[in-house]
Amino acid sequence: MNAPTASGLSAPVTSLRSVGLRAATKLSRLGIRTVRHLLWHLPSRYEDYRQTLPIAQVVPGEKQNVRGEIVTISTRNIWPRRMTITTAVIRDDSGGIRAVWFNQPYLEEALPEGTTVSLAGKVVLDKRGLYLSGPVYEKITPESSSDDTVLRHTGRLVPVYPETEGVTSKFLRFLIKPVLEQLELDDPLPASIRRRFGLVDLGAAVRTVHYPDTVDAVTPARARLAFDDLLILQLKALTERRLLNLQRSPAVPMDAAFMRSMVATLPFKLTRDQRVAALEILRDMERPFPMNRLMEGDVGSGKTVVAFLAAMHAARSGWQTAVLAPTEVLARQHMAVALGMLRGIRGVQVALLTGTDAFVNGTVCSKAYAKRMIRSGAVTLVIGTHALLQKDVIFPRLALVVIDEQHRFGIQQRAALTAPKTNTKGMVPHLLSMTATPIPRTLALTVFGDLDISIIKEKPADRRPIETHVVSGMKRRDVYETIRSEAKLGHQTFVICPAIETAAEDTGTGRQRRLNPLWADVKAVRDEHARLARDVFPDLKVAMLHGKMKSAEKERVMREFRAGRADVLVTTSVIEVGVDVPNASVMLIEGADRFGLAQLHQFRGRVGRSEYPSRCYLIATDEGAGRERLAALERSDDGFALAETDLRLRGPGEFFGIKQSGVPDLTMAALTDVELIKKARLAARLIMRVDPTLARAPILREQLANARTLVHAE
Repeated sequence: MNAPTASGLSAPVTSLRSVGLRAATKLSRLGIRTVRHLLWHLPSRYEDYRQTLPIAQVVPGEKQNVRGEIVTISTRNIWPRRMTITTAVIRDDSGGIRAVWFNQPYLEEALPEGTTVSLAGKVVLDKRGLYLSGPVYEKITPESSSDDTVLRHTGRLVPVYPETEGVTSKFLRFLIKPVLEQLELDDPLPASIRRRFGLVDLGAAVRTVHYPDTVDAVTPARARLAFDDLLILQLKALTERRLLNLQRSPAVPMDAAFMRSMVATLPFKLTRDQRVAALEILRDMERPFPMNRLMEGDVGSGKTVVAFLAAMHAARSGWQTAVLAPTEVLARQHMAVALGMLRGIRGVQVALLTGTDAFVNGTVCSKAYAKRMIRSGAVTLVIGTHALLQKDVIFPRLALVVIDEQHRFGIQQRAALTAPKTNTKGMVPHLLSMTATPIPRTLALTVFGDLDISIIKEKPADRRPIETHVVSGMKRRDVYETIRSEAKLGHQTFVICPAIETAAEDTGTGRQRRLNPLWADVKAVRDEHARLARDVFPDLKVAMLHGKMKSAEKERVMREFRAGRADVLVTTSVIEVGVDVPNASVMLIEGADRFGLAQLHQFRGRVGRSEYPSRCYLIATDEGAGRERLAALERSDDGFALAETDLRLRGPGEFFGIKQSGVPDLTMAALTDVELIKKARLAARLIMRVDPTLARAPILREQLANARTLVHAE
């Protein structure tokens, strides 16, 4: 192909020589489908073969580079193992050395006697002397003998890439080096931006990151590529905010006196952070364009109360609010909180709509009746699960959408509620998202850059610290005695298990566990419930809850546990979010090393929700695994500090519970670099200030159009 330009980068990888359909299929496993994908498939490390040693000076056990003439080369077959061994003797002015390759008989023709070669590999000592084991080789031509930069695999810093079956680093170098030699890129960044932020030219950065002359040259090259990825994220955030501000939303005037009277009726005092968050939300809702705010707060910080104050504010002006919850258990709990807050507030009606049930003002009713009440506008606060997304659920006066645990819903699901068609006159509702997973600062600046953020760090004054202990399996009986002692005081316990059933029982994901011995000793809810009820706590009431139970059964179990009719609840991560049982004072997490730090902190937050002293015990399946994460949880109950630790230990992709498909590793790594993020954020603002539609930056505009969002994707 011709020299790749910025536009030519979108050419399929099959446009390159030596890439047929078979090779393209293998490359696609690495996400390489275009020339750009190939060039942005960056080395994970480099082998340092810059020093070419005289053969007489090589040292066994080291990876080293030599250059010489092939004196002899021969191949022999090893039977019955069906193996070939090709052995060559290479000499230079200082001496000779063997090179040995397995199952590469073609080398006898490829490297005939008299060929000058550069070899790089590990030096091994056996009874016959020193030899190079499976070295990488290159023929030395008159051109390469005077210019080492033309070498791909030896005699320099050699890139080593992420690989897959059938795609080696050598093959990738074979493809990439010729493309780099022809590369002609128009830099999409204005020269003024490059100068201001000290960025190297894009073409130079791409060439250097693959084949650097020095190790130090890699850092500014990778920083430039990371900057570009971060810049696109920032431009996307600014563009989405600009488009959002062009839409119309109900302007809900703030009634300060009404809000003061609402707050005065609460049975507790709002924290300062709650009051600030509520004021930020109400001021946003006064504006005639959509609010797009994320309220993040630690476990038990009181986000739901703030959201319902905003809902009451909307209802005061005759507008509706929809609250979308990820589970029926949480939706029902929200209904109970709302009914408690609204008691005595005239003209406010509450509906609950889930996949199985419907309620209006706390009274069970048919789904059809609940939908009629919503469609008529008589119900001003609607709480529900995915059932709210059905086409026949019509909101005639929807002013506010509240999404609890927003990362559990995709773009299309959120759009189903926030689309203009839900309101008359083409208006879109204000959007308030909530999360109990505190977001590290770097991610707040990038992944959530299009959102305004309210932070609630303070916890209600009556919340007591939760004692957290990492204990060995040998101490499990001591924990059981604590659980029994708490039961005698009338307090309750959660026992969390990583799996619902054992690998032998599980016919779905269990297939993977049977192949993975690391799952062999994982506690399963069904087995653990039976064992605890029969052998450990025969004198206590032990209940069970997991995600495979029917909704009605799950609700019955939670209702009875809240009412105190069970002492111990053996469960899974189904209780991770929002479950509120103030009487629970002990949390035992089995297989704690199987969970992420943020998730463990969520589990722990299910206790300590009253004046009772509370404890959380962490027992690891593999007591050597995840030690740093578990120790961090033992030391701190600050969800924001733990989120930073979780990001550092697991990386951004795993921080959200999933590996972000299609997002480059370089971008993921850059999401932890706060200084580079700040530069990209400022650069995006400078660019948009003088060219808001990117008319003068067509390459940036094209990249922006093709950009993926990281967390807001389905």
